[in-house]
This record gives sequence, structure tokens and C-alpha cells, in this order.
Amino acid sequence: MTGVKRNSKQHLMLFSGRAYPELAQRVSDLMDVELVPSRLITYANSEIYVRFEESVRGCDAFVIQSHPAPVNEWLMEQLIMVDALKRASAKRITVVAPCFPYARQDKKHLGREPISARLVSDLFRTAGADRIMSVDLHAAQIQGFFNGPLDHLSGLPVLADYVEKKYGGDDMVVVSPDAGRVRLADNWSDRLTVPLAIIHKRHDPTKANQVKVHEVVGDVEGRTCLLVDDMIDTGGTICQAANALLDRGAAKVIACATHPILSGPAQERLNETPFEEIIFTSTLPIPEGIDIPKMTVLSIAPLLARAIREVFEDGSVTSLFTNKSHSGPQG
Repeated sequence: MTGVKRNSKQHLMLFSGRAYPELAQRVSDLMDVELVPSRLITYANSEIYVRFEESVRGCDAFVIQSHPAPVNEWLMEQLIMVDALKRASAKRITVVAPCFPYARQDKKHLGREPISARLVSDLFRTAGADRIMSVDLHAAQIQGFFNGPLDHLSGLPVLADYVEKKYGGDDMVVVSPDAGRVRLADNWSDRLTVPLAIIHKRHDPTKANQVKVHEVVGDVEGRTCLLVDDMIDTGGTICQAANALLDRGAAKVIACATHPILSGPAQERLNETPFEEIIFTSTLPIPEGIDIPKMTVLSIAPLLARAIREVFEDGSVTSLFTNKSHSGPQG
């Protein structure tokens, strides 16, 4: 026989950026795989330097980086990490971006606008990424932007398990805060086997220059309303929706979202709105100084750890969502 045979065992290695090292460490602990020691420096002129302290040749690399503010800095850091791995001969590189950056810029609304989510996908590919893993993309079409496999994980099982355990005995209705989240709310409705309601925003024809009137389509009176969204940023949409439900006789309102961006006036708005509870997953760190007493954060680390394991072992990521996931409040 010609040629040379060699033992080529797969070698999984985990890497963490600086945006949210606690999440990466939690994933590392759950997988019983140590994070690769890395030297990451931001120079005085804001340029980023990366060097890994161990050989990565031939490894299956998973680069974990969340993208809170400042998004551009953490995106650039992850791109440089991927480039460093490619140049150091990593066999396969998977970008783990729990909250995909620029996901809300997934299409052109007006002329001369960018499609920034596509640009980010292209940047990851050019840097050397073979695969992307993300949770609850703002628009499912982003899966097609990346020229390679994209594992689109769902935070719904993590959130729904918690809601079922705590509010399972309530007369509940799932509510979409606007027309854009109807499909997400429909998935929640199927999972919890409860009715669905929708909030329709329209201009008030009786008042000049009035922004919008919120019409509730569905029966919410006397019920526990579960408002669902993929993210809460400034809190405007979700708080207006909650007030509309309470005005129409809802017994209590719970908010559920995967990504806690929480920028600008989010804290003030969420605290002023009489939510029963506001539930997030830990795809992003809670911004420093944010104090929302009714907020609960569920760890997304078990889901990420299981997905990474399935990818590494050439298993099925889809199987993660055929059975219920289990998670609890973040420690």
C-alpha cells in the first residue's frame, strides 16, 4: 500500500474572547474542557492583539464570544482570533456567537442601506470560520448569509421549561408584541399548548401626528399574558405592549426574551412597567449598573455545551430540540 497512515484523533479546543468570559468558563466547566490560555491585548490606539499560548494545529476550535456594547470591538476581536487559528493550522473553526452581531440589519428597508448581517457573515468566512453557532437569530434568513453550516439554536426550551414550572397552573395566553414576532409566539403557543394573542400597532386616525394605537387581537382579560420576543434593547416595544395588555384587563404580564441587550432607557422603562417577571437567557452579560429587581436570567451555557459536543462528535444538533432542555437561574 502506498502512502502513510497516521492516527488522527479529533481534538476539541475551546477559546474565549474578553466580552463575556464567565459564559465561556461555564461552558468549559460543563464540558470538562479547559479554555485555551490566550493573550488578548488592546493597545493604546485601540488595535487588538491575539496570541494563543498552546499549539492549535489540527484541532477542532470553538471560539466563544458574546457581542454586547461595544459590539464592533468584540466582533473585531473574534475575527482576529479566527484569523490567528487559521494561520496556526486549526483543522476546523467554529464561531460561537450566542447573540449574532448586526442581526437586525438583515435586509434593506430603504435605498442606499447596507445589509450588515450579510457583511458580518462574509467577514467570519473570510477570516477563516468553517461554521457558525448562534442562538435565536433575529431573522431566520441570516442562516443563508453564511457560506457554510450555521447551527441555529433555540432558547425557547430553556425559557419554556422555567415558565412551565413556575406558571404552569395559570390561565395563560402567549402574546406577540408586534406582527414581526408572530411566528415566535406561535412556537411558544404550541410548546405550552395555550392560546395566542397578537398586538397590532396602527396609527390613530382620529388624532393628527399620533404615533400608534395598540389593538389586542385575542382574549387576554383575566389571564396571565406571556409576552415573547427574541431581544429587549431599549424596552420600548415590550413595555408599550405590556401596558396595552394591562389596559385590557390582563391579570399579570410576564416578559420573555432570549437576548438582554438592555441599552439606553431600558432599566427605567422595565422598572416602571408593572411586569410580574422579566426572563432572559445569558447570551449576553447584563450591562454594568443595570438593576431590575423582577429580572431572572437563565443560563444558556448547558445548551451551548451540548451543541458544541454534538458538532464535535458529528452528532445531531437538531436532536437538542426534540427533547426538553433543562436550565435554572444563573448563578
